[in-house]
Amino acid sequence: MTSFASYRTIARLLALPLLAGATMLMVATSYPGVAGAAEDLIVNYDQSQLVRLPRPAAEIIIGNPAIADVNVQNNNLLVVTGKTFGITNLIILDAQRNVIQEQRILVKRDDVKVVNLNRGTMRQSYNCTPQCNPSIVIGDEDAYFDSVSKASEKKIGFSERATDQAGPASGN
Repeated sequence: MTSFASYRTIARLLALPLLAGATMLMVATSYPGVAGAAEDLIVNYDQSQLVRLPRPAAEIIIGNPAIADVNVQNNNLLVVTGKTFGITNLIILDAQRNVIQEQRILVKRDDVKVVNLNRGTMRQSYNCTPQCNPSIVIGDEDAYFDSVSKASEKKIGFSERATDQAGPASGN
């Protein structure tokens, strides 16, 4: 039969690690000047996400600008655009060079309503919203990628010329 004193000793031994862990958690969350790491920001390829800041940013650092781009809308609002697939990070500092926010950015493919046509090792991508139209994504077959790119450039050229010919809109 186990005595009451033995249970009390076991309870004390178990309480010590719990108390130490709780103390460490309180110190870590209440230390001034250190921003908590935010959850990963997931941005779709060729799309943007808004990032709202709790206070004005003075400096913005992006780990790899080839993966994601950041544009400042105002001191408290950023637009993060996924440029290519990959992982990078974002560090935002205030005027006193304190970290406001630090987080990873994951740029991924938006697979909603996307159809991939695979022929052996060659892939062609289509957006089906609701009709399937060619879209180019890094990793598509080279000839397909080039063909769709050229067609897209021509379409943009037609649109720009039509806009230039229309001239500026009148305010009357």
